[in-house]
Amino acid sequence: MDCLVPQPLSPLNCRDLFDSLEAFLFDCDGVIWKGDELIDGVPQTLEMLRAKGKKLVFVTNNSLKSRSQYAEKFRSLGISVSQDEIFSSSFAAAMYLKVNNFPSHMVFVVISENRNRKYFPYVKQAPDFQFPHTCAVIVYVIGGEGILEELRLAGIAAFGGPGDANKTINLKQNCFVEYDKSVGAVVVGIDPNINYYKLQYGTLCIRENPGCLFIATNRDAPGPLFNSILFLNYGGLVCAGCMVAAICGSTQKEPVVAGKPSTFMMEFLLKKFNVSCSKLCTVGDRLDTDVLFGQNAGCKTLLVLSGSSIWSFSVS
Repeated sequence: MDCLVPQPLSPLNCRDLFDSLEAFLFDCDGVIWKGDELIDGVPQTLEMLRAKGKKLVFVTNNSLKSRSQYAEKFRSLGISVSQDEIFSSSFAAAMYLKVNNFPSHMVFVVISENRNRKYFPYVKQAPDFQFPHTCAVIVYVIGGEGILEELRLAGIAAFGGPGDANKTINLKQNCFVEYDKSVGAVVVGIDPNINYYKLQYGTLCIRENPGCLFIATNRDAPGPLFNSILFLNYGGLVCAGCMVAAICGSTQKEPVVAGKPSTFMMEFLLKKFNVSCSKLCTVGDRLDTDVLFGQNAGCKTLLVLSGSSIWSFSVS
């Protein structure tokens, strides 16, 4: 099927499409589930595809969870999916840093009188450092636990995320905000606990620390509303793009995007599963992420109307 000429899927073209493919790449929110409920027909479809020998990959831009947490969600919904078949934007951000040789497996320690942070991710017993002490290059996270977990699994020290949910900045004349000079990257994803402190901290690291990277898990725009009911896609109506845009505005810099529709994630997937673009079909509910993700790589694409796009079409 020509990606430049969209065609409705029908009994006349379904067989040719199916036979030409070795693997299907599925989005999750709005395609596999809505919130915590499976979409009708999903278990039967996945079972049929596996029975026919097709490879299945699940790719989500929702960075709130890690791959292991998504595997558990699949299990809780009665679907058997291995962690190796799941690619989240939180994982993509960690892999981007790792393949670009971001320092890993180092000890990071900060002991300060006013911040009181101690972080020893890769040693059994914390060394006896004297105040103050900082070592290694680390990552500051504006986002959820999923990003922190994937960074740790990649051997990259990180802090922030939910741990900074209740922190505030006392805005007054001549105020000074302390930040870590050792932060070498700021990763921004969807963050239900976004606040002024996180935005200020991330901004200072990117603008003041030489060479500090600005990584976005994704830039998804807000999700739709159905009959005045919030559609739970990517954690709610407000998506990661809002958080990323705030940092773009405060730093006057554009991020490296790790998730869909970035080519980085697709290249990583193709190499891992040893499949060519012509034999892969991406299935999603968003034109600006899922479909574009496949088109950018030259894959076949399927747009489903079970999620975000039905709202776009109804508005049109």
